[in-house]
Amino acid sequence: MRSKIRQIAFLALLVTATLGVARADEPAYTVKPGDTLAIAVWKEPDLTGNAYLVRPDGTFTFPLVGQVDARGKGVVELQTLLTERIRKYIADPVVTVSVQEIKGNKIYVIGQVTKPGEFIVNPRVNVMQALSMAGGTTPFASLKDITVLRRAANGQQSALPFHYNDVVHGKDLQQNIDLQAGDIVVVP
Repeated sequence: MRSKIRQIAFLALLVTATLGVARADEPAYTVKPGDTLAIAVWKEPDLTGNAYLVRPDGTFTFPLVGQVDARGKGVVELQTLLTERIRKYIADPVVTVSVQEIKGNKIYVIGQVTKPGEFIVNPRVNVMQALSMAGGTTPFASLKDITVLRRAANGQQSALPFHYNDVVHGKDLQQNIDLQAGDIVVVP
């Protein structure tokens, strides 16, 4: 009984320690298909809106500018790009870009979990947090055979093993990786 209480206490400590902690070396959020952007051009109400949807191909359309490729870009890069393109029509434009809705940063948890499905993560979630979001594992889950499926930019898919019991006991913590958009956590 005491070991079970220790496990639960350790898991709670692990989750608490990793939630909401910002790192100085953390990369800026990159815009993903499905995200909605708010874009404002100062003193130009016709060029201000809160519903610029990033299409599945990673682009969106903005007045005067046309199609903008947002793939792999953060809000600062998009502000700079839009400012440069709008400068042809407006002297010294002041452009502000923000992510209104993060819907493109999805991960999936399937298999022997209480609530399998897709989850929008903002901005990062590790494997333990994803399992928690899915309501935890069922009694039938094979905790030593959990796998994270990840597709690289070149289309290659890899399988990353995750041993739940090791992480719960504070061992081999490096396998509790931060998930990336599109990752699938499989709990057999």
